Amino acid sequence: MDLKQIAKDTTKTLISYMTYQALRVVIGQLDETEPKRAYWLRQFSYRVSIQNGEAFLEALFLEEQRLAFRLLTVREHIAEEIADYLPEMLRTGVQQANLQQRTQQLERMTQIDPASVSDHPEQQISSEE
Repeated sequence: MDLKQIAKDTTKTLISYMTYQALRVVIGQLDETEPKRAYWLRQFSYRVSIQNGEAFLEALFLEEQRLAFRLLTVREHIAEEIADYLPEMLRTGVQQANLQQRTQQLERMTQIDPASVSDHPEQQISSEE
């Protein structure tokens, strides 16, 4: 298990997700102040996939540099705001999700199917006594 590579891949995914969140924030701001630009940015995001945040930004820089810089600023602000409590939230979230999965699996494993109980001869004998 290459933990360093996992951390790099996770960071890349988080950066792309923050780019997506920055896009949502900027579109929301533009909806209030410049509806035509908000419409343009929304249409751009339909044409160019936001799945890879860096590729999205590179394409946006080619078409609308001012909006691309705005996204960079918002993305950086989001990163600064969540960086302090993200590690603890990640640990706690994974622990809680794992506990929930384990609990559900244990419940499934311990449930007795009433139809299968009546098929066992030893169960029939004890019920006749």
